[in-house]
Amino acid sequence: MNHSTGALSGVKVLDLSRVLAGPWCTQTLADLGADVVKVERPQAGDDTRHWGPPFLKDAAGNDTRQASYFAACNRNKRSLTVNMAHPEGQALLRRMAQEADVVVENFKTGGLAQYGLDYESLKRLNPRLVYCSITGFGQDGPYAERAGYDLMVQALCGLMSITGHADGAPGGGPLRMGVAVVDLFTGLYASNAILAALHARNATGEGQYIDMALLDVGMAVLANQASGFLATGAAPQRAGNIHPSLAPYQDFATSDGNVLLAIGNDGQFQRFCAAAGHDAWSQDERFATNTARVRNRPALLALMEPLMRTRTTAEWIALLEDKAVPCGPINTIAQAFDDPQVRARGLRVDLPRDAGDGIATVSGVASPLRLSATPVTYRNAPPALGQHTDEVLRGLGLDSAAIAALRAAGAV
Repeated sequence: MNHSTGALSGVKVLDLSRVLAGPWCTQTLADLGADVVKVERPQAGDDTRHWGPPFLKDAAGNDTRQASYFAACNRNKRSLTVNMAHPEGQALLRRMAQEADVVVENFKTGGLAQYGLDYESLKRLNPRLVYCSITGFGQDGPYAERAGYDLMVQALCGLMSITGHADGAPGGGPLRMGVAVVDLFTGLYASNAILAALHARNATGEGQYIDMALLDVGMAVLANQASGFLATGAAPQRAGNIHPSLAPYQDFATSDGNVLLAIGNDGQFQRFCAAAGHDAWSQDERFATNTARVRNRPALLALMEPLMRTRTTAEWIALLEDKAVPCGPINTIAQAFDDPQVRARGLRVDLPRDAGDGIATVSGVASPLRLSATPVTYRNAPPALGQHTDEVLRGLGLDSAAIAALRAAGAV
């Protein structure tokens, strides 16, 4: 393994999580330099290894049996296969926890107690341990025992009720987001909580327990929509791509497609009107301020929609890009990766993998974390199942005979 010089270099993370929220958290820590050992079930591994198509391709361009989903959230980690139900497997993980700084797990509430891998058990072995549990609904409350999935929480917390077109509009009805945003946000909040706990440990010398719940995060990221409800008692409604508090801030049809216009203040609206040849609109009392534009949105759109159809998407972008008026295309993901700014920022990373499985390179999206002195490093591609088992066990001081004995016993 290439050693890290990142901000979290020297931090050891025992990753007992699967699917997305936990692995997203631990990938963030790994990108920042932590040594993350991902513990997986022998033969099966993380569920997302099988969530395909699409699948990773071999050097000849043929589909393998390894789903690309797994690659999204498991780079820079080492894969260790351990049978958690086996006493020797449990003992091995407890030994690793004694040397770890952080444990991350997303088993059902209380699910690891039977293996002696719950926080109270591991805290007795390692009082400095920061232990993060990620569940659907948290460690207490009437839903604590329920399994929780991103889609369920998007529905329960109200996020789907504000996503999609209005009921009376074409295609109207609640929609989930195009990616599992509650899982992803939970991973990010969890990594923040872990960093805070590690910082607190510097002062106290002791670790602590972190209780992360998808539902808590789903409610938190309602953000201004939640605060609007709390201020007024009126539940926000779906409005497609229209912003409830800004206008014009939405997509518009052009002569050859669509364009996004995101006007966030009165100055931007004045500059738009000048560029479009309609200065009078910004002087009209119905549209002079953002509040007025929101209240008179139908009248504003009645004027703007025909105007926006008079130019192509590229012509609108060219007209407005030097006027400090936010305007851009609505790209496919393929177009996004081909965008010159995306290319300039190096947002595609191609990581070599030598796991003997025919997959020479795994591509992914670069970390958005840009630290000047301790930058993110890309040390390992997302690992093959059990790729680093021997390496990790040797690092614990086990010799070849001991490792072979664990394999023979079915512990790893």
